[in-house]
Amino acid sequence: MSKKSIAGVLCLLVISGSVMARGDGADTVFNKKHVTAIMQKVFNWQLSNPVVKNANNGDDWARAVFYAGIMRAYKYTKEPAYLGAAVKWSESLNYQLAKRLRHADDHTRGQTFLEIYEYKKDKAMIAHTRAVYDSLIATPKKGRDEWWWCDALFMSPPVLAHLAKITGDTRYSNFMSEMWWDTTDFLFDREENLFYRDKSYFDRKTANGKKIFWSRGNGWVMGGLVQVLEYLPKKDPNYSKYVELYKKMAAKLVTLQQPDGFWRPSLLDAQEVTNKEASGTSFFVFSLAWGINHKLLDAATYKPAVKKGWKALTEIVEPSGKLTWVQQIGAKPETVKQTDNQEYGSGAFLMAGTEMMKLKK
Repeated sequence: MSKKSIAGVLCLLVISGSVMARGDGADTVFNKKHVTAIMQKVFNWQLSNPVVKNANNGDDWARAVFYAGIMRAYKYTKEPAYLGAAVKWSESLNYQLAKRLRHADDHTRGQTFLEIYEYKKDKAMIAHTRAVYDSLIATPKKGRDEWWWCDALFMSPPVLAHLAKITGDTRYSNFMSEMWWDTTDFLFDREENLFYRDKSYFDRKTANGKKIFWSRGNGWVMGGLVQVLEYLPKKDPNYSKYVELYKKMAAKLVTLQQPDGFWRPSLLDAQEVTNKEASGTSFFVFSLAWGINHKLLDAATYKPAVKKGWKALTEIVEPSGKLTWVQQIGAKPETVKQTDNQEYGSGAFLMAGTEMMKLKK
């Protein structure tokens, strides 16, 4: 890390420490200075404590989500340390997507590359991403075959929607919508307004006889959905369909929050796994707060849940900045330990923080 980058991180540590030490009272955690300070603490800790296995190609997406959160934090705070970290990581990858060109997980890096491009305007930063999608568009497969698990709706669609916005080429957004709606037709339960993680859960039930809908899985969908809505022009023929899906899911999810502010790993069965969980909750706080800020959701209905969720999340950030209670890499509701941390959890937390910064108190 360069001396300039180290100085930037140290500056964030000083700022976050001083702000976190000031003020008390019930509303402190919703104060913009407090929000930005705790975001900086989480960023600093995670950057200094990377999860080693995330450097492997198969788990690269887990780190890519962290950097997507970092760039979102930079977008709304303009703190140089955020941009510096994201650029350093992206340069180490030569601004190239990961190796499995047809696998959505390996497209996640593109979210960071495209955000950096918005500031640097260097076409080399998005050249490989664009080439990969050009290849996929030329040899298309069905969404349910290519994006067969709901997590994929976070990993790849935001890149396609953003690429369409940057280039003005609607091939990318049209391809995204064809894939998205085929996956949705396949995995979305229209009775519950939630997504199954994949087809293996269609007929499975919890021990209490409830359908299995994974919190983080639906968090991935909501996190991807709001980014698609952010980049897609309102005149796009699919825009209203995305809004309709978003509102249906939001209306269901707000009813599933538990009294402590968290969503449990198994959304319909809080007794299946009783512990709190940070990653799904972070994505729900992010996506619901986004809807309030963009006037798609009624503030009176959703703001109490968003504030309760954010407060709960701040309480599981250790003084060091470590975000705890993050379910590990998996595909279903599972037990979480207080000590569990993962980079995608911190990325989702940063995303939630950016919307809490903007939320009118």
